[in-house]
Amino acid sequence: VQLQAFGGGLVQPGGSLRLSCATSGFIFSSGVMTWFRQVPGKGLERVAHINSGGGVTYAMRSVEGRFTISRDNAKKTLYLQMDRLRPEDTGIYYCGVGPYRGQETQVTGSS
Repeated sequence: VQLQAFGGGLVQPGGSLRLSCATSGFIFSSGVMTWFRQVPGKGLERVAHINSGGGVTYAMRSVEGRFTISRDNAKKTLYLQMDRLRPEDTGIYYCGVGPYRGQETQVTGSS
């Protein structure tokens, strides 16, 4: 199983980023996919997850209404659209499926 997140960067408050997670080595269309983040001074957070068909999603309260998780099963790719970013969204973001976690991407919200 391989998972590679990319699309992070430095962004000013209120800005947007779109993270992508390219996957291989498993049946992507069958997996519940999750975005995680490791925020400085906090533990691991489950940002959002999406079921195999894309019809049921979850987002943690602090990102509800700002972040949108989606997936393209044909491309085997997971996305996280992040709007109205805040400095506290700074962290290392990565995607996961089952027990697997992928390579991360850094998001830095300047203040």
